[in-house]
Amino acid sequence: MTGLRPDRREAVERWFQENFTLRGELGASVSIWCDGQETLTLAHGHISRDRTKPWTTDTLVPVWSATKGPAAVACLMALHEAQLPLTAPVAEVWPEFFLGGKEAITFADLLSHRAGLCAMTQRVPIFDYEAVIEALEKQTPLWPGESRQAYHARTFGFLLDEIVRRITGLDSLGHYFDEVLGVPLDLDFWIGLPPDQHHRVATLYPGKMNLTAGDQAFMKAFNTPGSITAQAFASPVGLSAVQDFNQPHTWTQGFASMGGVGSARALAKFYSVFANGGKWQGEQIIPTWIQRALTKPLSEAEDAVLCVPAAFSAGMMLDPVDPETNRKVREMFGPSECAFGHPGAGGSLAFADPDTGISFAYVMNQMEVGVLPGEKALGLVRAVFG
Repeated sequence: MTGLRPDRREAVERWFQENFTLRGELGASVSIWCDGQETLTLAHGHISRDRTKPWTTDTLVPVWSATKGPAAVACLMALHEAQLPLTAPVAEVWPEFFLGGKEAITFADLLSHRAGLCAMTQRVPIFDYEAVIEALEKQTPLWPGESRQAYHARTFGFLLDEIVRRITGLDSLGHYFDEVLGVPLDLDFWIGLPPDQHHRVATLYPGKMNLTAGDQAFMKAFNTPGSITAQAFASPVGLSAVQDFNQPHTWTQGFASMGGVGSARALAKFYSVFANGGKWQGEQIIPTWIQRALTKPLSEAEDAVLCVPAAFSAGMMLDPVDPETNRKVREMFGPSECAFGHPGAGGSLAFADPDTGISFAYVMNQMEVGVLPGEKALGLVRAVFG
């Protein structure tokens, strides 16, 4: 594919504008790349409700769990640097991790949310990195072996961050991401935003309750004290409100699960590498084994935390497939079964489709309520693929 067909481009532009007139959008961007080239990037609206400053293609915004995709790639690149396979035990690079009966947990288990560490049994503050790591080291998995898939909403980032630190000797996963991908690709995306970029960040606003049937089980669990869902989204403790993510102190911390800040253009550019088999400008910058690991599901099940069917590869989310019909349960990433990426709370979404060479990213500041992206994002995806 060399670009979007005119009718597909018009459909994207129309849906994007209707997000503002019909679906309550405040400020947003969508970016689409084809075969490593930027095909369409749209921006509209305002960075805050006072509507004094327009949203542009260069506007940055926190993207919540859409951070997990770039963070996973950083971890995989570190494993490649150390010549470690996904089947190796985590304790090989992080000896203290074996405590609590975790000696058999592999990198693949962590990356596919099967490690049983989605909720922490010790209450520790999210801003105390060392305390979080020590608690994770001591914790016993909530379930034996690989018996259950449960989305590691917050702990995922801490686990990957510590692995990268142990392998590379750097002080954070975010700095390693900058070194191997952020700076080489000139990405306007950071896991740990530099202070000189703070002035570019849009203000986030919480969504209003407007649930689809698919969200009801998740929201019931999320609002039930003591449920595994509620625990997962509160482990470690802190950063419990949207307003917390409008604070510069949060942006600079580099939380690898949900602390990324960037533009739609940067995320689509990042995923364009994977939409083209790991190549950038003709050069193979992503090892082929990593590219394969991102497209192949390691786990596919009714997720204990998300309360919906979910599929995970080595750190990326894929659309689950119904084993009876062999068809996708949903098309968050388009029709291709090998497409992968990651959504973020409130509706942000970014992914790569190696079948078509398309990468896509959508970010916004007026969040929606729900476990997965809603119609503002999904309508754009349908417009791209027809």
